[in-house]
Amino acid sequence: MGIKMKRFIPIILIVGILASGCGPSTTTPPASNTTTPSANTTPTPAVTEGINIGNLAPDFQLQTLDGQTVKLSDFRGKPVLLNFWATWCGPCRFEMPFLQQINDSYSAKGLVLLTVDIAENSTVVQKFMTDLNLSMKVALDTNKQVAKAYSITAIPSTFLIDKNGIIRGKVPGAFPNKEAIENELKKIIP
Repeated sequence: MGIKMKRFIPIILIVGILASGCGPSTTTPPASNTTTPSANTTPTPAVTEGINIGNLAPDFQLQTLDGQTVKLSDFRGKPVLLNFWATWCGPCRFEMPFLQQINDSYSAKGLVLLTVDIAENSTVVQKFMTDLNLSMKVALDTNKQVAKAYSITAIPSTFLIDKNGIIRGKVPGAFPNKEAIENELKKIIP
C-alpha cells in the first residue's frame, strides 16, 4: 500500500464513525474487515427517536381503561392519532365528540385512535367516558411518564404518527371540528 493511501485510511475511518452516530445502527455490518464501502450498497440512515416531526415516536406501554396493556409499537403498520388529554380540561371535553366521530369513521380504514389521559384514576375517566357516550381506546398515564416523554405542557395535544412510527404532524390545542381532524389525517392516511 502506498504512503498516500495510508494517510487516507484514518480519515475514512473517522468520517465513517461520525456518520454512523452513537445510536443503534440500522444497516447491516460489512461481511469482511474491509474499509472500502461496496459500490452497490447504500446505507439506510437511522431515524432518530424524538417528539419532532420526522422523528420515530417514543415507544411506551400503558394500561388501558379496560385493563389491557397497550404499547405504541404494537400499532406499527397502522397510522395512529395519539391524543393527550384530561377530564377536567374544557378544550379536551370540546373535541372529544369529534375524536369519537373520527374513531367511528376511520377505525375500519386502519386508523388507531389512542387517547392518553394524564394523571387521573380510572374511576374518574370511566365516568367521563360513560357520561359523554365515548368508546375510544383510553390509556392511563397515571404517573405522567408518557406525557413527560412527549414534553406535553398543554392539553389537548395530538400527534399524527404514520404506519412506520414516524411523527408526521403535531397539533397543540383542541380541534374545532371533525373536518379539521380529517385534514390532519391526510398526513398519515394515503
